[in-house]
Amino acid sequence: MAKDLKFSEYPFRVPNEKKIVAKCEELVKEITLSKDAESCAVAMKKMNKFSSKLNTMGSLIYVKYSLETTNKKYKKAQEKMDEISPVISNYGNMVAKFVTKAPFRAELEKKFGAYLFQMYDASLRAFDEKIIPDMIEENKLSSQYEEILGGAQIEFNGEVLNLSQLGKYMQDKDGEVRKAAAIKMDEWLGANEKAIADIYDKLVHLRDSMAKKLGFKNFVELGYLRLGRTDYDAKMVAGYRAQIARDVVPTCQKLYKAQMKNLGIKNPQYYDYNLMFKSGNPMPAGDEKYLVDAAHKMYSALGAESKEFFELMMSHELLDLTARKGKTTGGYCTSFSDYKVPFIFSNFNGTSGDVNVLTHEGGHAFQYYLSRNIKVPEYVNPTLESCEIHSMSMEFFAWPYMEGFFGKDAEKYKYSHLADSIEFLPYGISIDEFQHWVYENPDATHEERCAKFHEIESRYEPHKKYDFTPVMAKGTRWMRQGHVFGTPFYYIDYTLAQVCAFQFANENLKDHDKTWKKYVKLCKCGGKYPFLTLLAKNHIRNPFVEGTVKKAIKPLEKVLKEFDTSKF
Repeated sequence: MAKDLKFSEYPFRVPNEKKIVAKCEELVKEITLSKDAESCAVAMKKMNKFSSKLNTMGSLIYVKYSLETTNKKYKKAQEKMDEISPVISNYGNMVAKFVTKAPFRAELEKKFGAYLFQMYDASLRAFDEKIIPDMIEENKLSSQYEEILGGAQIEFNGEVLNLSQLGKYMQDKDGEVRKAAAIKMDEWLGANEKAIADIYDKLVHLRDSMAKKLGFKNFVELGYLRLGRTDYDAKMVAGYRAQIARDVVPTCQKLYKAQMKNLGIKNPQYYDYNLMFKSGNPMPAGDEKYLVDAAHKMYSALGAESKEFFELMMSHELLDLTARKGKTTGGYCTSFSDYKVPFIFSNFNGTSGDVNVLTHEGGHAFQYYLSRNIKVPEYVNPTLESCEIHSMSMEFFAWPYMEGFFGKDAEKYKYSHLADSIEFLPYGISIDEFQHWVYENPDATHEERCAKFHEIESRYEPHKKYDFTPVMAKGTRWMRQGHVFGTPFYYIDYTLAQVCAFQFANENLKDHDKTWKKYVKLCKCGGKYPFLTLLAKNHIRNPFVEGTVKKAIKPLEKVLKEFDTSKF
């Protein structure tokens, strides 16, 4: 397969289940008939090569469908992939079963590393052939949710907008515009509430059923295993949430109070907090082309490796950034392993979030670029909470270059970025606590789920008011959080990573060169180690240890005080 192709030149193939199954069976047979470590390792490498081909095909289908959810060919291919991916997983399960029990496991561990076998052990607990039909249904339901969000067409301000485009108006300087946009968003959510609630209810019961078929009490432990969490559990996460509640929530409430005082808003609604300054939020100084050029300058200045990385992204069409009709919401970074390149997807809407994409998703992409040649494919990318350290830390390494992105609004951006990063933590633990409750109480009704989220949100974000948005007032905010539907329990990861990224931010203010080298080393580690080991090997303090959150936040509170927000 030619490696040096542009994105538009990648061959698009709809998966042929018959051919894929036949090849998987052939490869699994070769592995399971191995008599020694040497022949088994050779067969495993062949399986890895074929898996890379399948992963590339699956990623390309997902990206094409994300870009055009209304395209019937891409939709059909995605549906086929939803059906076939659990079947493919079963062959991986067969390999794991054999190699973990093989008499030459110790020799294989020396060749591939012990952590790979820890991953295999976890995956065996999380998968069995009997849940394949459930997994196929789970994939279909997640795609249905994405289709609803991607298909949003909301009339506002003389335009037909998707959710990302409407979001821009919820940051408008004019309070009446913010309110009108929020009401439109609320109406859209109300019109789609039943459909989304039904999808989620089916997902929850499906996942609960899968967990019980595999011998778990509920989906919580299975959800953790599916995310590859081998070195921490729900109890440790609960203790960590308690740190956020104690050491971050009060700080955030002070920041919100000061923000509303500066804005002169007496009875703020949830959407008013989207506006940071009376003069308006920091706005990028140009369009997509301008911002990509600014990013190119930034990555070129940071180092030779980052320069090479971003020039590859630009020259090979690996950035699709602007919102448009039919494109699904949000932003993500994925990769095409056969071509050894990352891909960034986003929905630029003219807000500071556009710059966040080029730094946040850019951090993910840079990590993949630096670890893409790791021989064991399972070690190329780390678990999700480790991945988010790369992205969130890159946001802070970008600070010295903000004038290139924002011009006169550069200082406004730095303040709002840091304040937002701290203020995100209580929301992150709200989503996490909610998900734990949902899967511990799978038979709760939609109304009970919303009431629970409202109660949790009231504890961690008591400033939120929904007087003019009755659907949101019920506690439906979680319904817009895609992670809750597609990847349960993947949300606390952002907060854990944020606490680690704050450590990079603090160190970077003292010694940029030393901190950048530390960051590059972390990226090059890829996923060779589980989360806590990765932190220890890179001298990053463990967020689960009591006091870590406070140590990370305190210096940044001082940084915020150095800004004179009255000038903004």
